[in-house]
Amino acid sequence: MAPQRFHEQFRHIQRSMPDVALAMGPDDDGHFLYEKGVVLARDGAEARVVEDTVRAHFTETRGLVPDHVRRTGPGTNRSGITRIQVGDPAEGDDGVPHALRALTEAEGRRGHRLVSRNHVVHIAPVNACPGDEPVPAPRGEPANPAPEEGRHDPDTAVGVLVVDTGLVHDHGAYPLLAHTTGDPQVSETDADGLLRQYVGHGTFIAGIVAAVAPNTDITVRGTLNDVGAILESEFGGKLFEAVEQGGWPDIISLSAGTSTESAVGLLGLDAFMRELREQRTLLVAAAGNNGSDTPFWPAAYASVPEYADSVLSVGALRGDGASEACFSNHGPWVGVYAPGERLTSALTGFDAPVPYVYQHSTYDACRFGLGYACTCRFPRHTGVLSDTGESGTAKPDQVMFDGLAQWSGTSFATPAAAALVAAHMTAHKERDPRAARRQLLSSLTEYADVRGAHVPALRPPTWRPVPVALPARSA
Repeated sequence: MAPQRFHEQFRHIQRSMPDVALAMGPDDDGHFLYEKGVVLARDGAEARVVEDTVRAHFTETRGLVPDHVRRTGPGTNRSGITRIQVGDPAEGDDGVPHALRALTEAEGRRGHRLVSRNHVVHIAPVNACPGDEPVPAPRGEPANPAPEEGRHDPDTAVGVLVVDTGLVHDHGAYPLLAHTTGDPQVSETDADGLLRQYVGHGTFIAGIVAAVAPNTDITVRGTLNDVGAILESEFGGKLFEAVEQGGWPDIISLSAGTSTESAVGLLGLDAFMRELREQRTLLVAAAGNNGSDTPFWPAAYASVPEYADSVLSVGALRGDGASEACFSNHGPWVGVYAPGERLTSALTGFDAPVPYVYQHSTYDACRFGLGYACTCRFPRHTGVLSDTGESGTAKPDQVMFDGLAQWSGTSFATPAAAALVAAHMTAHKERDPRAARRQLLSSLTEYADVRGAHVPALRPPTWRPVPVALPARSA
């Protein structure tokens, strides 16, 4: 992992959430961010148990202050969780670890979790590897995956909801996005006219879906407009809002998540996941870019038996499709892998070029120890908007986006997999997306090697492998 970039990303997200005190941890290990001084509990009786238990523990424990322990916000909400303040973020140590320990005995008696950190859910895990920053595609280079032949039929089109950063204002200038609607991207450029971080992320994803599955109606919601980040306490409610605006879709493509300390998922998503289970919608979720086997939620719900039929978790293949991308999370909780390195799609429309400044990076080797020319090294730069803007002495490079871009990450493997499920629905006249997922995976004949494991791989027919440089074998 890259501690420097992790801390840079932490500072950037903190600046984007000035009213929320964030913390790293535990032990600054780079797995996740969370809200300092606040824990989550389920509404009702469990929230009262958590509040009373924490207050009693803080009263009895030297050095802890019970005065700040209280509920904040409404007692009930759509996501079914309550925020409980357990300390003043501006004073002393963070009270969250103490609050979690205070509930250990009660959780053991009840046999389930009562309390949780309020995690930051993000489209780029906190090591700041999305897996890389976007770069303009070479002029004249077509989309990759290229547009699949086929027509759009409004009567049979598969509904795909992309929960992401919204759409750039001129996305309609890109022909593939003719059947894409949704929320506008907020604040596309800064005061200097430079493209803000993760602007175009949702548009890029919509372009991948439209290329692989032309018979789709795509809606892109701006749920993650705030540099791709949102608090867990807000995320469940925002997901409910997204599905209720246009009804539950056939497929949700979600390129965001977080690791946790537990193996039981996100408390703030409990209500949404239970409702999802009762619908016919298939959630296709990114496995994350930490280069780790630590479960990444909500993608890891795919390995939880009660949700296994309603969630597909997607890892990323490297450019040649032979094995995993250096940044991709992996492990038995990842259901399938799809191309996710150096894909080409629409970042902006075509009405005017948009500048983006790059600062040269010092990385000259893969941060995750893999021995190929991965996106950790090439292109050898990182956007100034994803670090402090102060590191490095080289003169920044200014590049111009005027449509297509190349980008890497499990963020983009996810819509490729979602689109293949949608394409299967159209080709086989299958109206049930979960049945289509089962049929598609059961018929797979393609695999990839991931950390010594033989794993199923979904490669769009119009995807073009990108050569990768492998180390020379020693004599």
